Amino acid sequence: MNPLVTENSNASIQPVREDACAVLLVGGMGTRLRSVVPSMPKPLAPIGNKSFLQLVLRQLQSQCIRRLVMCTGYLADQIEYEFGDGREWDVTIDYSKESHPLGTAGAVKLAERCLPPGSDFLVMNGDSFLELDFHRFIRFHREHGGLISIAVRKVEDATRYGTVQVDTDNRVIACNEKTATRAPGLVNGGVYVLNRAVLQHIPDGPASLERDVFPQLIGCGVYALEQHGMFIDIGTPEDYALARELSDSLYEAAIPKSRSGGRDPQPC
Repeated sequence: MNPLVTENSNASIQPVREDACAVLLVGGMGTRLRSVVPSMPKPLAPIGNKSFLQLVLRQLQSQCIRRLVMCTGYLADQIEYEFGDGREWDVTIDYSKESHPLGTAGAVKLAERCLPPGSDFLVMNGDSFLELDFHRFIRFHREHGGLISIAVRKVEDATRYGTVQVDTDNRVIACNEKTATRAPGLVNGGVYVLNRAVLQHIPDGPASLERDVFPQLIGCGVYALEQHGMFIDIGTPEDYALARELSDSLYEAAIPKSRSGGRDPQPC
C-alpha cells in the first residue's frame, strides 16, 4: 500500500454552518514538477478531466465553505482565468497576488486585507489533498484555544515531509526537519486553522509558515489533529503520477458522506 493513501474515513462529515474562510496557497513555482507540467502553475495540473485545484475547491464547497482567498504568484493569470469570481462553483473567490515570491507565511500576511471579520481562518496548500472534516477541525481549534491547529497524518516514510511531535493533549512540542532516514511519523498535512493574531508574528518579506512561524509559536499554543483518510501531494513527478492514477478515489473522497451514506453534497 502506498504510504500516502489509506481507506476512506467512515465518519459522516458535517457541514460548516458559518462564514468560514479558506486561504489557498497557489503561488509556488512548482520547480520539481516542471518536467511534466511545464506551462502551467502546479495547482492547475490535470487530475482526470479536471485540475487538482478543482479537487480542493470541490472539497471546500461541498462542506459549505464558500468564501475563498487564492494567494497567487507564478502564472497567476491562468488561475484567475480558470476560476474567476467562483460563481461557477457556487463560491466567492478573492485574489491576493504577490509581485515576488513571499513564501507561505508572506503570502498569508499579504492576504490579510481579503479576510472577513473574525478571529479564525483556514489555510490550505493548493498542491496537496487531505481528506478531513473541516467543521470538526475548526471546532477542535476553538476548543483548544490555541493560535494554530495543524492537520497531521501518519505516514510510513516521513523523509519528504519532516515530522510533527505531539504530547498526550494534542499539543505540538516539536517540528522536526526532514532527515535522510526512512521512518514513519506524523507529518504536516498542509491544512491549518490560524487565529488572526498569528499575522502579527509573521515578519515582513518572504517567510515560511512551516520553518519560520510555527516553530516560533510552539510555546504559545500550537495543536495537531490527526487525520486517517486519503493524503497526497503532487510536488514530484512520481506523486503527481500517483494522483492521476487515483483520480476517481480522490474526487470521491472530496465529497463528504451524507448521513444516509451517500456522497451528495449536504445543504448549507
